[in-house]
Amino acid sequence: MVNIPLKTNIPSFHHSIIPFPGQIRKPPKTSIFSVGCRNSDTLINVSAYKVWPRDVEDALYQHPAVIEAAVVGVPDDYRGETVKAFVALSADYKNKVGPDELISFCKEKLAAFKDSRIVEIVDEIPKTPTGKFLRRELRERKGD
Repeated sequence: MVNIPLKTNIPSFHHSIIPFPGQIRKPPKTSIFSVGCRNSDTLINVSAYKVWPRDVEDALYQHPAVIEAAVVGVPDDYRGETVKAFVALSADYKNKVGPDELISFCKEKLAAFKDSRIVEIVDEIPKTPTGKFLRRELRERKGD
């Protein structure tokens, strides 16, 4: 492919884009770039350690009782934020598995700063019409 310079003074597309605050962007090696998820919506800051909710959710999905799991960060006076998991259980395990068992299961699978300190068992995790978890709604819920 031959590089032919533009005959105008308009900057090329990938050089003129400035990401919005809170977005994670990888600089382009070619003319294609990618914009990741918003940092403030998904990344949980636990005592200056960064926790991706997906890591905790993957550990919870290894438990046979878990059908769905959504993880959010909730305010914590000591750590800044702490990991809270909302878990929907299968019908066979509804009254057999409690939050304490899921917390100890996470402690075996994850690093100490990543494990879920709060687990709330729910019937169904709220979702958008396209099937994404409504993390904002989960974060705003009161009570454990």
